[in-house]
Amino acid sequence: MPGWNPDIAGTLGPKYLAIAQAIARDVAAGVLNPGDRLPPQRMLAELLGVDLTTITRAYGEAQRLGLIEGDGRRGSFVRNPASPGGIPYREPADAGMNAPPELPDRQLEKAFGASVAQLLGRADGPAPFHYQPRGGMALAREAGAALLRARGLSAQEDTVLVSAGGQHALHAVISTELRPGDTLAVGPYVYPGLLAVARRYGLVLQVIDSDAEGMLPEALAACGGGVAAVYLVPTNDNPTTATMGTARREALAAVIRIHGLKLIEDDAYGLLPEQPQPPLAALVPERSWHIASVSKILSPGLRVAWVAAPDVAAAWRLAADLHETAVMAPPLNVAVVADWLQGGSFDTLREAVRAEARARQAIVRAVLRPGSFRAQEEGYHLWVPLPDGANTAEIVNALRPHGLSVVASDAFAVTPASAAPALRVSIGGSTSRDRLERALRLLDAVTTPDVTRKIALV
Repeated sequence: MPGWNPDIAGTLGPKYLAIAQAIARDVAAGVLNPGDRLPPQRMLAELLGVDLTTITRAYGEAQRLGLIEGDGRRGSFVRNPASPGGIPYREPADAGMNAPPELPDRQLEKAFGASVAQLLGRADGPAPFHYQPRGGMALAREAGAALLRARGLSAQEDTVLVSAGGQHALHAVISTELRPGDTLAVGPYVYPGLLAVARRYGLVLQVIDSDAEGMLPEALAACGGGVAAVYLVPTNDNPTTATMGTARREALAAVIRIHGLKLIEDDAYGLLPEQPQPPLAALVPERSWHIASVSKILSPGLRVAWVAAPDVAAAWRLAADLHETAVMAPPLNVAVVADWLQGGSFDTLREAVRAEARARQAIVRAVLRPGSFRAQEEGYHLWVPLPDGANTAEIVNALRPHGLSVVASDAFAVTPASAAPALRVSIGGSTSRDRLERALRLLDAVTTPDVTRKIALV
């Protein structure tokens, strides 16, 4: 690409580093693509008005970073990530996890690379590689607080902490606010991460009757003083996809306040809907611990979440536990997410995930029989009830080789022996739309009553 001419005017620090950063920025933005030939070193030196040694050092730094590779007299080329000699970074996704759909045209990767290049190219402060204050860097706490305020929470920097993902926050809340033997109210099916934490801390799980909207307020009220806290995923529940309406949220908040319960609101999917319901924590802030993560909104690999505590004292208790268990969230990732929130990229990426989820849900509706599944329009998992006696293990084994992340209902059931046969099916992750459609046709086939009865006999 002989015409490439980076703009390094006004940059501080060594010029060779500024040129290397420009290469990284333009690779991330798609200006430079794998296989593109960079200008000859002498030509670029003349274009930029620097000496040849500066360009040689810049190309050497870019090669050290794995951005380019030299090919003798042919020059230097933008490296293909799959080129021999590189470290393979792409591992198969965990088939049992529910992840956002990958975006077309590597949107997330390009946004991450552009922010990293910008953050590392700044000369007005240290790079985000150092230990962070307890509770997270102030910039990220304020960015998270602003995000939660936009949803109706009275969140401030001194009550919002940064954690290494939602599971990390969940550990901290339960560790600091509950004691072994305390009773935690939950629905019949619960995110397995919560089940693991409850076992670790010796909690008693009390199943509360639920319907298509989730937990029933009158059933929670009937337990009254026997419950210490309640755990809720009010938007696009994992695994059932239930979403509570405003009236249901208000009724549950009233029960929580009347009976003096603590609320752990795991709002993993709450930031995804275009027209979201208000968090329960906004209705009963004095008794709520609200967790919002980017794992189910953008990518689980970022490991960035916020937890909003009801007051400063509770936030300090959480900060101590977060530090003891993981020290801090990854500082570079935290800085990138904060940069996205401040610059608008977060909204752009969130809308792209939302649009991809809608497109995949349209495929689901076109393939699966009406009434055979439950789903949310902007979500990327399904809840598929099966007939009594269905052999869920055999159905899961039949589907997994075809690219679907399928988990049987007993993995989510608080009392697995009483779990009704069902499947949680993820339609996100790296599976393409074409492959998804083919896998869904198989799902439709193996969950028809005739086939299900035959599988049950296996």
